[in-house]
Amino acid sequence: DIPTINQHEVLIKIHAVSLNYRDLLIINNKYPFSLKDNIVPYSDGAGEIVEVGDQVIGFKKGDRVISNFDPTHLYGPSQSCLIKIPDHLSYEQAASLVCTGTTTWNALHGNNRLLPGQTVLLQGTGGVSLTGLMLAKAGGCTTIITSSDDEKLKQVKDKYGADYTINYKKQPNWDEEVLKITNGEGVDIILENGGAATIGKSLNSIKMGGIIACIGFLGAALKPENPDVALLALGKSCIVRGIIIGSREQTEQLMNLVDQKKLEPPVHKVFNFDPTSVKEAYRYLESQTHMGKICIKID
Repeated sequence: DIPTINQHEVLIKIHAVSLNYRDLLIINNKYPFSLKDNIVPYSDGAGEIVEVGDQVIGFKKGDRVISNFDPTHLYGPSQSCLIKIPDHLSYEQAASLVCTGTTTWNALHGNNRLLPGQTVLLQGTGGVSLTGLMLAKAGGCTTIITSSDDEKLKQVKDKYGADYTINYKKQPNWDEEVLKITNGEGVDIILENGGAATIGKSLNSIKMGGIIACIGFLGAALKPENPDVALLALGKSCIVRGIIIGSREQTEQLMNLVDQKKLEPPVHKVFNFDPTSVKEAYRYLESQTHMGKICIKID
């Protein structure tokens, strides 16, 4: 049923959603944080306002919007959660910025702001890493990206402008290559997607006083191999910072930059909204063969 909104709410027709690794974990009962029963795994959507409460200010019927990641609003999102979509973005591109974009912006700007000339290390070629690459390049930074696939690394260099690439299967001690690239100094910021399996090498790769933004937990380390994170962080005088999405203000800042520089968020593939296609989309996400975001178009 279509919900009835109150005077401070809006009703949005969703046109596109983007998928996150988090969705797979929820479906497979592997999400490490608490969840409500029977939760729908999607969190990132973009759409059009079709109804507006009479006390809503700043938004009108027909506005294209995304909602900041806010689990407290299940029906009729409050206007305080909404951010307008830049005109040049498709709904799929906009949906790709809700969690992924805000998370990346928070990682790069939420503690100390990213500065031109700094070096950023990104792990993998999924949505967070490619969005981080896009934002880091827009900020005038040098970028290093890792992957186990040479073809993907070639694409991120040719299509997205990565400055340096490292195949971590061919170079399992990829932290040593990072230090070589940076003349032994290390990088200023790391978008840490691997978790326990990669945090030790990330701590070796970080510059004195740098920031490691812990975003993902794709890899598990055996207990005997778990690094002493506290000691290693102390030795580098670095910040190890957990990132779970970000604020509405950060999403607005992100959208302003995307609008000003006419950035194109990396959408890899779009699926239709029907049971067969949705299952196919999740299988594709699970295969980890994508570069960028996977979206579902809702007609």
